[in-house]
This record gives sequence, C-alpha cells and structure tokens, in this order.
Amino acid sequence: MNHATACPEPDITLCEEMLRVLKQQSFDGIGITRDAYGEGEQQAHQLTEALALKLGLEVKKDAALNMYLILPGEDRQQKPVMIGSHLDSVPNGGNYDGAIGVLAGLAILSGWRAAGVQPPVDVIVLAIRAEESAWFPVSYVGSKAALGRLTERDLAVTRRDSGLSLAQHMRQCGGDPAAVAQGHALYPPERIQAFFEIHIEQGPQLEEQQIPVGVVSGICGSLRYRFAHTQGRYAHSGATPRQWRQDAVVATAMLISLLQRKWRQMERQGHQLTFTCGRFFTDPLAADMSKVSGTVDFCLDFRSENRASLQAIDSYLAHCIARLTTRYGVTITPGEQSRSEAATMSTELKARLQQAADALAIPVLTLPSGAGHDSAMFAVSGVPTAMLFVRNQNGSHNPEEAMNLPDLAKAVQVLNLALWNMLMG
Repeated sequence: MNHATACPEPDITLCEEMLRVLKQQSFDGIGITRDAYGEGEQQAHQLTEALALKLGLEVKKDAALNMYLILPGEDRQQKPVMIGSHLDSVPNGGNYDGAIGVLAGLAILSGWRAAGVQPPVDVIVLAIRAEESAWFPVSYVGSKAALGRLTERDLAVTRRDSGLSLAQHMRQCGGDPAAVAQGHALYPPERIQAFFEIHIEQGPQLEEQQIPVGVVSGICGSLRYRFAHTQGRYAHSGATPRQWRQDAVVATAMLISLLQRKWRQMERQGHQLTFTCGRFFTDPLAADMSKVSGTVDFCLDFRSENRASLQAIDSYLAHCIARLTTRYGVTITPGEQSRSEAATMSTELKARLQQAADALAIPVLTLPSGAGHDSAMFAVSGVPTAMLFVRNQNGSHNPEEAMNLPDLAKAVQVLNLALWNMLMG
C-alpha cells in the first residue's frame, strides 16, 4: 500500500478558487442559478470535470450524467468509498448549497494525490445531478438515478420553466433516459462501502451556538402537496353578504391557520415536525379589489424524522378539508402527494466523524437535518451514510448564504481524518 506516514492536509485553496469561478459563471444578477439539466448545472459539471482531469483522477458518467471522479485504489474490486453532493441550485439561490460537498471531496483527493497516496480501495467524489426539486417535482433525481431508482414516471415530469420533460432535458445534455428507466447503476447500493456528504447547514443552530461544524443525526422525510387548489365562487365584494360567500381565500387561510395550530400542539406532545405553506396566490387576471376570490393555488410541505408524525398531520389535513368544505362551500383539492423517506445516519460513521473532530480539537454539534439531501437516498437504499454540516449565517436557498471558508476548512479536515483512519488505520 502506497501511503504517507501521516494524514495529508486537504487542499482548501482548491475550494476557494472553485467557489469563486462557480459564482462568476452562474451569477444571475441577483443570486446563483445552476438549473438542473440546463446550462447552469452543465457548466458547473464541465468545470468540475476539467479540474478532476487536471488532478489526474479518472472520470466516469452514468446514463443520467452523474459524474464519478475516482482516485484509484489498490484493490479495485473492493467496494469504493464515496464523497458527494450536487452542483445544481434553486433559482436565485446561493453559491454554497450542494457545491461545497463536491469541492470538499476534491480537496481531500487533491491532498492525497499530492502526497502520493494510493488508498486500499477506490475513493470516489460523486457530482450528483438535479437534487433541487425546484426544477422538477421529484425529490433526489440524480441520486435516485445513480442508485437505479428513477422511474419512467419520474422521467415524464416537466421542468417548471421550459415545460419539457426530465427525459427531454436529460437527453439534450447527453444523457440516456431509456437506460436510466431500466434501473442500471454504475455502482449499485450493495457495492458501495460508505457515502459521506458535506453541506451547509440550512438552519440557524450552528450559528446561534457558535459551533463551526455539525454531525447530522438523521434527515427528515417529507410529505408534500405541491399543487393544492381551492375552488370557491367569484362575487362582488360590496354586494355579497358573508353568509352567501364562497371565499377561497378565507377558506384556505383558515386551513393554514388550523394546520399551524395543530403543529404547535404536536410539538408540545413531543413530535419533531415542520409545516410550511410556501406558495399561496389568487389568479392575477381574475382576482380584483372588488371581488370575493374564487380560486387559490397553494402548496403544503410537512417534514419529520418520524413517519407516524407525518401520518398524523396528514390525517388531520383530511379532517380539516372535510370540515372547511362544508363550512365555506368551497372545494379544497390537495392534489397529488409526494413523499421522501426519512433517513438515519450510520452510527459507526458518525462515531468516526466525532472521533476525528475530537482529535483535531474542532467543536461539533450533533443535530438532525430538516432539509432533504442526497445522503438520504443513499441511506434509505442501504448504504452506510454520514453527513457533516458547515455553519452558515444567513440560511440557504437565497443569495445571502454566508458560509465562511475557515468553517468549511474545519469540516473538510474532520472528514479527511475520519476517512484516512477508516481506510489507512
């Protein structure tokens, strides 16, 4: 085995330079847009591939164009270890969400290559496609495809802006959606030794407690109604008394209020749950100051690590819809439900990360992830998985993401040492 006597330092400078270039090429005038299976994501993958080749790594792509950047190991028949995340962003998002996980992996492999290290097994940085469901209404498109779990039905969904299907966009970028639909995986779950991901924290806990790095305990599952609709009846605002109104706005607002009240009640009972209504709007052409609104379109997003909690709030939603339909004379249609499974991180891998942090005297906080990540799909597919968060000052999915490079460096150092001890110890 060809390896250095001590764990090599990761190449943090690589992260800094790549983040600068990524920001330049994907700035949209407000924030960062790297559209899934579009120009922004495509450019980010091309940039990352060029860097990997410069570092002397092998590059493979699967039918969905997920990219595998490989430091060859001594025994290439053994299960590889993967480090990965996604390179796409939400519209007008931030520069760090997703991308730092790919760059962290490359920083580690760059440091190992510079030290002349050949690990016992392949170490692979996985640049994943289309994690953000803002573009296509499917969770974890790229990681599902990588694991052979993306379906023909998934491939038929359309992108929010173009109206073209996922299959069409994939094909335009050079992928093979027919092969994806057959469930072929370059690395099936049973052939992966472990999967690690570094990601910015998307909440305030690390910042509030002034801790740079988090060890993720688990990833919440989601239950969503993306295209809910309330149908009432338009009426004159001055000529229609309350008892004759079928007001879609009032009925929908009451639904949101009841769900908020139930959420607080469930939290007092010990449930870990979040509820969000992120879209709520009337028809901009038909609605007017002098009208009772006849329609409202909205969405519902519930998340929890506990499936029973999601089932409980979903049952209450059905109860509320029946109640409000009668009370207000409207029809509330939640629409098609989509789900993602909750995922528990590997106890062994979490312990390795904690031990590495302790050895480096880097303080860490153990916390759950309320947001979904590619790690969840690897974990629920049976791959031992672990995840690190990096402190982030201004949330995510917005242009104000404010991660500091020294915090990223600490997270990369923790993963670097944990991986070294795992493979070289």
